[in-house]
Formats: sequence, structure tokens, C-alpha cells
Amino acid sequence: MAKFVIAGRADCPYYAKTELVADYLQKNLPDFRIHKITQRPEVWEADLIYDFTWDIIQQDWLKDVCEKNKWSHKNSPIIWRELLDHGGKGLLLGGYNEFLEHAQLYYDVTSSMTTELMMVIAQENLGAHIEKEQEEEALKTCINPLQVWITSASAPACYNLIPILTSGEVFGMHTGISITLFDNKQAEEHLKSLVVETQDLASPVLRSVSICTKVEEAFRQAHVIVVLDDSTDKEVFTLEDCLRSRVPLCRLYGYLIEKNAHESVRVIVGGRTFVNLKTVLLMRYAPRIAHNIIAVALGVEGEAKAILARKLKTAPSYIKDVIIWGNISGNNYVDLRKTRVYRYESAIWGPLHYSRPVLNLIFDSEWVKREFVAILKNLTSTGRQFGGILAAHSIATTLKYWYHGSPPGEVVSLGILSEGQFGIPKGIVFSMPVKFENGTWVVLTDLKDVEISEQMMTRMTSDLIQDIKIWSLMKKKI
Repeated sequence: MAKFVIAGRADCPYYAKTELVADYLQKNLPDFRIHKITQRPEVWEADLIYDFTWDIIQQDWLKDVCEKNKWSHKNSPIIWRELLDHGGKGLLLGGYNEFLEHAQLYYDVTSSMTTELMMVIAQENLGAHIEKEQEEEALKTCINPLQVWITSASAPACYNLIPILTSGEVFGMHTGISITLFDNKQAEEHLKSLVVETQDLASPVLRSVSICTKVEEAFRQAHVIVVLDDSTDKEVFTLEDCLRSRVPLCRLYGYLIEKNAHESVRVIVGGRTFVNLKTVLLMRYAPRIAHNIIAVALGVEGEAKAILARKLKTAPSYIKDVIIWGNISGNNYVDLRKTRVYRYESAIWGPLHYSRPVLNLIFDSEWVKREFVAILKNLTSTGRQFGGILAAHSIATTLKYWYHGSPPGEVVSLGILSEGQFGIPKGIVFSMPVKFENGTWVVLTDLKDVEISEQMMTRMTSDLIQDIKIWSLMKKKI
């Protein structure tokens, strides 16, 4: 019996033609069997991807197969014969041309498929492969749902976040989730009421909702952790107060995340004050997953868009590409140089994709430099306007982008650990422009005309650097 393995990129037209010939042979020859393997293009021939410790976390599939079998092959498809009677590794046949020659020589079978049809079938194969992956992922989540933990669950943001998470908009309608509400013992009665309300939603994606008030059990097998503001009665507005109250908590969270959470856990930090500082503290206390900890900046983006929309008498959703640089809840720079407005009612109209630069539509430049900046500074410095609805929406949208990608062509602001991009000092959490794709984010270092002056950079980074220095001095005393 002859058994051939045919593997290739899911969108490869040569794989499509090879598959058609192989299907014909299997259907008409009783002793001819095939096994098909398809991979996404980015998996088939992926560039080496490294995490921040320079450990390889992804390698291309084709290279891995060839190294294991000591083969030399560089293109899609690759075909080999399994030696069913002899055992051992397979016998490499080759690629597209070698398989067609083999089929013609041994079985007198050829293919007349046109190039155009090959391309059509290749795209259909890619669609079928993605659909199969989604079905397999959905089946996994039915058995093992996504474990979502929310800290300080008695905070108002949690109440507004739960309906969004259970709607299916964030992780998808095919992904089941289990939510655990984590808070202190004093909040237990409130959490029980929240559990009942969540169950009453009868969400098709919600597998379970539970509470946790025992610190040692926190974050067990968590896939997603949402870190909200600590639900205390006392507001914290000074750095010293923040360090005294937040450092022990971040140290505890970091230890528990590394000890209990799933190895691929994603941590998203929201809040009204000292967001960058809390994020970098978590990174320091949970270094193993530091590359998967981010800070939410979309709340400040939303506030900026709303202010601009009121000025222009349009909808905030029509305004795109506002960039938030720096300290999300402190010294930041709201950059409008790339900001555009769509569907703007004026003498100039265009199709839905037509847009105009915002700075060309606001003729009062002094308003942009003074009033706009002052309003935002007041909002971000106090955090008083950053209520539960905005916090929940910003967190949910960032999670959605993280899992499914951000809108093509749009700029998203995100607080991440600087690696020196744009001249930002390394080792601080800094909001900068990114896009989300393939389950991660990419810093948009190729953006043009977004240079930041040395004076502006110093203003934004000095506090963040000073925060870390003070923490380093205080950490032994706390």
C-alpha cells in the first residue's frame, strides 16, 4: 500500500493542484492513500520570533519538519511517502513538480487545472483551514473554557465589564468563558449579588461565574487577568501613597500570577491613577510573563475623541488615529498629527472611506494648544471622569483587539514596556502607537511625522523614570 503525506500552505495554488490529483488517485486506486496537512502562511514559513529574553517562541513549520527528518525542501507543497511496511522516517518525494511526474509515470494521471482555478481553490482552502481551526478552538473551549479573572471585582468598572465580556463581542461567540471575581472578604456579599446578576444574563458563552476571596487561590489557571483599581475608600493621588498601597499588592499579584496562572496568561491593567507604574511593578514582580502585560490607553483616546467631536459637532466614532504618548494617567501628549475625521458634514463630501485631517478643520489653533490640552490634563490627572462605563469599554475593546486584531489601517494607543522605540528610554511602561494582529501587538515605528521633541520627551519620561527610582529605594522598606 502507498501512503503519501501532502503538506502545504493553506493558500498555496500548487498545493491545491497537488491535492486534486491525489484525491483522484485515492478515489480510483484501492491501495493509494493520502494524508493532508495544511498550515496558515504565517506558520508555514514564519520568521523566528523572540520574546524579551531571546528565547525562540515560534519557528516555521516547514523548517521544523525538514530538520527532524534531515530533508532539504523550501517551498509549498512538500510530499513524502510513509513507509508503512518498514517503519522509520518517511521517504521525501519532493514538491509539486515531483508529485505530478510521479503520478504521470506510475499511474498515467495528469492535471489540466488552470492557474486561475488553482488560485480560486487556494483561497477556498485557506478559508476552510481557518474555519476548521475555529471549530477546533470552539470545541476546546466547550471542554476547557477561557478562564477570565477580574481583580477588585467590587469596583464599578467590573459591573460594566461583565455584560460586555459575556456578550461574545470580546472573545467571540465560539469561545466559552468562565469568570472569577476576585476581591477581599469584605466584598463577598456584593460579589454574590454580582454572580446572580451575571447568571441572569443567560449568556450562551458563559460557562460559569464564581467568586474568590482567598488570596492563595487567586488566578488558578487564569488565561486572562483584568487588573482594576483597588476598591478602597481612600483615593490615592500622591506617588508615596501609591507606592505604599500598591507595591505590596503588585508584589502579591506578581507572585500569584507566576505561581497559579496559565503559562500563556494575558494581563491587562486599567484604572484611573498610576496606571503605568502599576503595570511596570507587575512586570517586575512577574518577570516570566512580563511580555504579556499591557496597560489600557483607550480611555484617554475616548476622552480626546469626545472633546474633538463636540468641537467639530460630529460623532466621536468618526474620529480615528488619536495617539496617546507617555503616562496614561499623568504627563502625556495627545498627538493629533495623524488624527482624521470621517463622514464630516461640510462643503467637501466623499465616500465612506474619505477622511480629512482634524487639524485642518479646527481653525482655532489656540484652542488645540490650550483649552483642549487643559481639559484632558484635568481629566487624566485626577481620573475623576474615568468612570466605570468608559473603563469597562476601554478594557473590553483592548482585549478584543488583542485576540482578534485591531481594525486594518487604524492606530491604537497602548501602554507597553519600552525597548527604545521612538527614542523612549528602555525599561519604562510608555503609551505609544501600535496595531494588533495575530494575537499580539506591533509598534508602529514606521509612522512618519510623529517625531517627539526632546523637551516633550523629557517631560513625559522624567516622572516615569523617577517613579521607578523611588520604588527601587523604597521596596526594601515596604
